[in-house]
Amino acid sequence: MKPSTIVVRPAPGRKSRAIVQLGAITVPAAIGRSGRTVIKREGDGATPIASMRLISGFRRGERNGRLATPLPIRRIRGDMLWCDQPGNASYNRLVRAPFDASHEEMRRSDGLYDVCLVMDWNISSRARNRGSAIFFHLIRPGYEPTAGCVAVSLADMRRLLPHLRKGTIVRVL
Repeated sequence: MKPSTIVVRPAPGRKSRAIVQLGAITVPAAIGRSGRTVIKREGDGATPIASMRLISGFRRGERNGRLATPLPIRRIRGDMLWCDQPGNASYNRLVRAPFDASHEEMRRSDGLYDVCLVMDWNISSRARNRGSAIFFHLIRPGYEPTAGCVAVSLADMRRLLPHLRKGTIVRVL
């Protein structure tokens, strides 16, 4: 079975807004505060222009319960972190607390990672400073820009999830 493709196109007007399309489903999205780039660097605030496979996902079970998707989804625990320090051996990997190097908490209080899908950006073949934690996650109110991820509303994520599986391509144009 051929993997489906999510297309992420720039939206007119603001470099940090996009349109996400999967078949007949079209939804608004937020992308990086710096827009899109073909040369992604750690901390640049840009979303990579690339085709990235979905690998897996995370969810806040106490907030979302079960999600209808064939994509492998793990419940987020309080000790789950994501290393974003380029010089660390665990760069762009899930790690466990306590962890001294720079990292992001997966169990965020702002709800952005209540549903968080991992895209294969700089994961299968890692390079220092090429960018970490490039996820497909939930938006902030008002579709505020991300740090380089693709973000949609919870309602739109729930519409997309049943069609997503490991290997689904997220193509940022």
